[in-house]
Amino acid sequence: MGETKNAQRQTRRDLDEKLALAKPSRELLEKLAVDCASNPSPDNTFQYAFCLAKSDSDSELRYAVTILDSLVKEGYEHQIDCMYGAATALYLLGDFKASRERCEAILRSKPDSRLAAELHLASIDAAEAAEEAKVKKMAVAGGAASVAVGLACVAGMILAKR
Repeated sequence: MGETKNAQRQTRRDLDEKLALAKPSRELLEKLAVDCASNPSPDNTFQYAFCLAKSDSDSELRYAVTILDSLVKEGYEHQIDCMYGAATALYLLGDFKASRERCEAILRSKPDSRLAAELHLASIDAAEAAEEAKVKKMAVAGGAASVAVGLACVAGMILAKR
């Protein structure tokens, strides 16, 4: 079990590094946006949205998900790639559950997709890490609250003796 967790964590670290290196430049995004506007086509729209799906801006990531989902609904021929792009954007947004669900949908139709499998494992690990952090934060807050209550009781006892 520990081996699986370590492999999952390593996969997540590797993916995070790849995504950091794949972040598009402003110039590239602007060029693709102009191409998409001046020559509208599903392929140009896909290229723009797929590039946006690796942005560091939350609004651009949400926009990428919207565009890529629309392309899937419209029957765009590269639907798996659209779903992967949306899953990537959701992962970067911190919506690990939705990212994982998209990866699972991809893996059901394309079980040999290495990219989807990698993102799937990273999403699981990120969700578990977020849950662990939440539990630790609650434990610290609970501990602090206990200390505060204890201090209040001690202060009350001291005041009662006077």
